[in-house]
Amino acid sequence: MSQEQRKNGDVDRRRRTPGQKAADTLTKWAGSWTFILTLMGLLVIWMIVNVVGAIAHWDPYPFILLNLFLSMMAAFQAPVILMSQNRTAERDRAKAAQDFAVDRKAESEIRDMQADLEEIKKMIRRLESPR
Repeated sequence: MSQEQRKNGDVDRRRRTPGQKAADTLTKWAGSWTFILTLMGLLVIWMIVNVVGAIAHWDPYPFILLNLFLSMMAAFQAPVILMSQNRTAERDRAKAAQDFAVDRKAESEIRDMQADLEEIKKMIRRLESPR
């Protein structure tokens, strides 16, 4: 990654709104193994406590309250993750446009170099040809 690309990435990160920062943070956390394993552990504990009944059965089988919490979490989490993915897509499009511009410039420079080489070849042929 070039210094300019890093600088552009830093600028993009500084321009984020609080909502965008929250979406990126939530997406990073929710997409981690730590989150998945923690959530799985909490679900297992919730079910064991409610099945065994050492404490009052506040959510007996079929765990309707747990289902409500998971549904609410998914309902809020999904749009936030989509917002973060949209931001990632915007960054990718900007990077692709920048790459395309660099490629076009390189192509133009290569054409110029090829024209210069052809000119040099012609000059060498004129020098080598018998007079």
